[in-house]
Amino acid sequence: MLRWLSNDDRRKKEPEVYANVVEGLKKVYKQKLLPLEEHYKFHDFHSPPLDDADFDAKPMILLIGQYSTGKTTFIRYLLEADFPGIRIGPEPTTDRFIAVMHGDQDGMVPGNALVVDTKKQFRPLSKFGNAFLNRFQCSMVKNSVLESITIVDTPGILSGEKQRVDRGYDFAGVLEWFAERVDRIILLFDAHKLDISDEFRRAIDAIKGYDEKIRIVLNKADMVDHQQLMRVYGALMWSLGKVLNTPEVARVYIGSFWDQPLHYDMNRKLFELEETDLFKDLQSLPRNAALRKLNDLIKRARLAKVHATIISQLRKEMPSMFGKDSKKKELINKLADTFATLQREYQISPGDFPDVRRMQEQLQHHDFTKFHTLKPKLVETVDHMLANDISRLMQMVPHEEVMENSEVGNVKGGAFEGYNESPFGIGRGEGVDKGRGEHEWVVSHEKYEYDDAFERLNPVNGKITGAAAKSEMVKSKLPNSVLSKVWKLADVDKDGMLDADEWALANHLIKIKLDGHDLPSDLPDHLIPPSKKKGGAE
Repeated sequence: MLRWLSNDDRRKKEPEVYANVVEGLKKVYKQKLLPLEEHYKFHDFHSPPLDDADFDAKPMILLIGQYSTGKTTFIRYLLEADFPGIRIGPEPTTDRFIAVMHGDQDGMVPGNALVVDTKKQFRPLSKFGNAFLNRFQCSMVKNSVLESITIVDTPGILSGEKQRVDRGYDFAGVLEWFAERVDRIILLFDAHKLDISDEFRRAIDAIKGYDEKIRIVLNKADMVDHQQLMRVYGALMWSLGKVLNTPEVARVYIGSFWDQPLHYDMNRKLFELEETDLFKDLQSLPRNAALRKLNDLIKRARLAKVHATIISQLRKEMPSMFGKDSKKKELINKLADTFATLQREYQISPGDFPDVRRMQEQLQHHDFTKFHTLKPKLVETVDHMLANDISRLMQMVPHEEVMENSEVGNVKGGAFEGYNESPFGIGRGEGVDKGRGEHEWVVSHEKYEYDDAFERLNPVNGKITGAAAKSEMVKSKLPNSVLSKVWKLADVDKDGMLDADEWALANHLIKIKLDGHDLPSDLPDHLIPPSKKKGGAE
């Protein structure tokens, strides 16, 4: 008996071994966090329980915007292909939620069938009823982009009188459900449609707790010239500032995400750079998926702990015999005071508490006498999970990212690759890349200009010293750190001096920097002077 106890104690002390981060998250959630959630009715107030499919799901991108802002066209632009159920037009065409996922064959799965599929993460959506499920579908597409991510298209948000027509389901509630589970939320705005309607405001309010996931896209920016675009950008930032209520300026990606000719192409370079930044952000999602799930579970655990203290406090203050109804009303009305008391007693940050008004509405439908008092053991288990299990899983994330980088990599296919490998890729034929693939050394086109300056610096045995080169190079007004990098790149033979070819190369690199391009860490092969290559003429 004693030996059995000692073995059990040893087993408790040894930390559990997890195969990977996702498997670890599944275990710690089911064993340590879920009991606390169930005991204090967390799922009735906040979010339904998590299934294995929630942890196994591919990264999701949620698109939100008013009608005709280009949400569906944006998806087609990413995939470079149509998907089942696609409808594009200037009127409100997309009247449903469409999850665009990878499949071996193209096809559509209706909402009612989708929510009973245990392999997909949409089962909890059944709580929104048939009115929603009839407006929900999954489009299966055999597309390489969707092998790494899932994209969710949403109905165009209405404006004016149309927004007063009830959709028949809790639209904001559905958005909030998706916002909790997706990896990226993209808010799309039309350059000609910057007004934020009441329904759009409610939609943004529903996703406010997930600010780190939100990215903003100013679409159809080619429809205005550069002067108008500057005004449109300012107006958008002003509108967002009133709705988001954050001191930080949100990152706005400006572009025109469709495959038609640009109306005003004066901002082509800007659009290309903005698209590259946005695509880099989206391509990072598969690599950071485990970290995002870890972060979301930590947020959920903190909320569950706060929820337990609120529920137990309300139960504690309920009378045992008479006056239950009046006491319940009093506690609901004074919920803000209860929050303040708990904040002081348990040193809880104000930001960890749920919205007071929403909590008051939900509490109306519950019997406080059926709530449980605080069980310290349940809370201690979650604290132990956060302090030990989560920290161990955090240490596994960098290793998994390295493994995934070598095996899986970024999102591939569609708009994410192809043109970067062609002459039309970002930066191709410009700056350092200029002259790549050409038979003639690109610097030789302007070398005659630099030869005159080289001779004026009095070379000895065909070379100039660093001091002589410095006196001329500083005239570019570039910082010493940049000029030092230019010197290291140009001094190909590393002899501490520059010959005529190296001097021409140094001036070429200075010109590249002055034109607004970055310098490379290492000198590309096409910029190495022919005289410095093996077999080159001395």
